[in-house]
Amino acid sequence: MNTRRRSILGLAAAAGASALLAGCYVVPARPYYADDGYEYGPVVGVAPPAAQVEVMGVAPYPGAVWIGGYWGWYGGRHVWIRGRWDAPRPGYRYEPHMWRRDGNGWREAPGRWVR
Repeated sequence: MNTRRRSILGLAAAAGASALLAGCYVVPARPYYADDGYEYGPVVGVAPPAAQVEVMGVAPYPGAVWIGGYWGWYGGRHVWIRGRWDAPRPGYRYEPHMWRRDGNGWREAPGRWVR
């Protein structure tokens, strides 16, 4: 098979794959909402463990904001999500991730930037 024919077949295959994937889209999961407008997770019957000690290290650039790690709920259990550095957002402050008591269980509220 000559080079030109291979190039044409390759382009045709790429065009076909693009056409198939063009109809794909991702729908984000529906969040949970509370009366105060804050997003909450499902009620969990197991209290989160104590926070782990983390070493922040040196900021990757001047003004970077450290966002501490937290216990998330994944796959039916608490999983530690490591802290990270983030860019500051002028006019905002970071409200950390937290767990709130809800009846006989616990409800997770993710961290967020607030004005």
